Amino acid sequence: MKIIHRYIFSEILKIFALSTMFLTMVMFLDKAMFMTDLILNRGLTLLEVGRMVLYISPIFLSITIPISVLVAAVVTFNHFSAENEFVVMKSCGWSFAYLLRPVLLFSFLAYTATNIIIFYALPMGNQALKQMIFDIVKTRANIDIKSNIFNRDFDNLVLMVKEKTAPNAFREVFIADHSFKGNTKIILSEQGFIMTDPENLRIQLQLRNGSIHDLAKQGEDYQIMKFDRYDLTLDIPGTDKLKNKEVLRAREMSVTELTQKIESNKKIGWSDHLPEVELSKRFSIPLTCILFGIIGVPLGITSHRSGKSGGFIFATFIILIYYVSLVLMQNLGRSGRINPYFSVWIPNIVLFVFTLYVGYKTQKEIPFRTLNKISEWITTFWEYLLQILGHKEMNTNTTHHPGNQKRGQ
Repeated sequence: MKIIHRYIFSEILKIFALSTMFLTMVMFLDKAMFMTDLILNRGLTLLEVGRMVLYISPIFLSITIPISVLVAAVVTFNHFSAENEFVVMKSCGWSFAYLLRPVLLFSFLAYTATNIIIFYALPMGNQALKQMIFDIVKTRANIDIKSNIFNRDFDNLVLMVKEKTAPNAFREVFIADHSFKGNTKIILSEQGFIMTDPENLRIQLQLRNGSIHDLAKQGEDYQIMKFDRYDLTLDIPGTDKLKNKEVLRAREMSVTELTQKIESNKKIGWSDHLPEVELSKRFSIPLTCILFGIIGVPLGITSHRSGKSGGFIFATFIILIYYVSLVLMQNLGRSGRINPYFSVWIPNIVLFVFTLYVGYKTQKEIPFRTLNKISEWITTFWEYLLQILGHKEMNTNTTHHPGNQKRGQ
């Protein structure tokens, strides 16, 4: 690499690293409440927290890496333009295509990393996370069930056992089931055993030799049913999101498993095209790293009105439009309104056309009149928004109590 190429590459790398860390930390805030609940109520250890963060990271990195490539390219070349470094580079005879080489190299490395994360780390991380949370909840549930103490760890159930004969075995079980609104069932059983189903994230309580007392209507029908065996699913708070199997399993699947799922759905005539959308998205998302990298250079050069903030604001606007359109298109593809394979590629195609447009104009040094106006409108709106927020904050800080004014006089 030439000295100038190493310089551009290193500047992009700095911004990229900061942006990736910041955005990933922001996205982790969404899981903070869930993890806090596990720490406080389920006794999660620091080691388990570290493992959970490791398993969740691929989900966020598959989003933050492409975004950070765009932010890094825009902010870096915006800085070059604002500090007149880009003018010096042009005066040395370096064309736009020549200066684009380190950006293309960096974008290709980010593309490769995103592919590895999406095709390998993401399915493995999701599966490991699901299994880990299930194991934690299952273990804590077994420990919390104590003799002669009412247990309320399970949704819509109050459980009490007279004797705990083994970690998963109980004698003389009492259960008050509130699953049906306005109707409480009392279940009595001589024996109870906890059975786990890791594949479906379920914990079942197998009851033997008991009876169910059901008051179907207040003050009216009273029914008693005896059973030799009765299986009761225990719903544990904190696993609701994990029980959304169709969404979670599509992310967990490899390309081969997704292909098999698509074939099986076709045979049974299943109308949900989520596997097709997920398979196509595995290939479309990493490509945005290259498109974002290329488009970030001309955007950074042209949006120099407000220095680094101007480039960052414009990058945020592009990212917002892209991901909103991606979510919209994948929902249309999942419902079958448009081709599920093609749906997630529509934002990339639009972005590719825009990339060719700005790349051609930058190479030929044709002025960006329309783009500059849009950039100015966005920056002006952002500055106006900040002024409004700053004015409100200043008014709040300068508000005094009437008694203070009298004492000052």
